[in-house]
This record gives sequence, structure tokens and C-alpha cells, in this order.
Amino acid sequence: MKEYFHKISSMTMALLVLFSTVSFAVSKHYCGDFLVDVAVVTQAETCGMQLQQSSKDDECSFQKSSCCTDQIKLVEGQDEVKTSVNDLDFQQQVFLASFVYTYINLFEGLEQNVIPHKNYPPPFLVKDIHILDEVFLI
Repeated sequence: MKEYFHKISSMTMALLVLFSTVSFAVSKHYCGDFLVDVAVVTQAETCGMQLQQSSKDDECSFQKSSCCTDQIKLVEGQDEVKTSVNDLDFQQQVFLASFVYTYINLFEGLEQNVIPHKNYPPPFLVKDIHILDEVFLI
């Protein structure tokens, strides 16, 4: 039981470190006020209403503002995972020491195996149920 607990807790901590250090980008494409597409890590697909740039009459043309907008939100993970004990203040060090002390003493085994019903005899057998029900092992 203790081995399984240690394996599960070590895997949980490894996944926690992995997910806390991963960085990714969330890209959103809006057409007017409506959300068209959301993409994680890749660029969001457009709605197809972007203005086409024509190179015919650059002098006579006017610019029309596009109704579409793209928003990119970057979620950054931690750069440093290791924190030294010297950076902790006194209250945090006291908490850490007391936590470790209680955790170590939590899993101490008993000196001998305790059987609670050892001193009590089993109940008297009034009738032999196997014979009454005629159930026999072959």
C-alpha cells in the first residue's frame, strides 16, 4: 500500500512540474463582435472576410478598415522550478520542518500485529447448516 502511494504521489508531482513549466498560446479570431474560431498552439482559422489588397490603383484607392480581429493570448510557464531553502523566511522554514517531521511519523508501523478478536471464542455451532441445506463440496 505504501509503495503504491509513493508511486502515485511521485507521478502526480512529475505531472505537476511538467504542466507548470509548459508554455502555450491561445489564438482567437473575431469577425465583428462574434467569436469565429479558437485554437491552442496553432493560428486560428479566419472567416474569409479579410480585405483583398489590390495593386491596380494604389494612388486612387482608399483603405477600408477590416471587421475582423485576431487576439493571441500567451500563457507562459515557470522558468525556474528550483527554489532554495535560503529564500524561505523563518515561518516557512518552521512549517516545512514540522510538516516533514509529522509526515515521517505518520507512517510508522506497529510493533506487532494486533488481532482484536484474539481473546474471544467463536460462537457455538447450534446446527450444521451444510448438512441441513444438503450442500457438499465435491
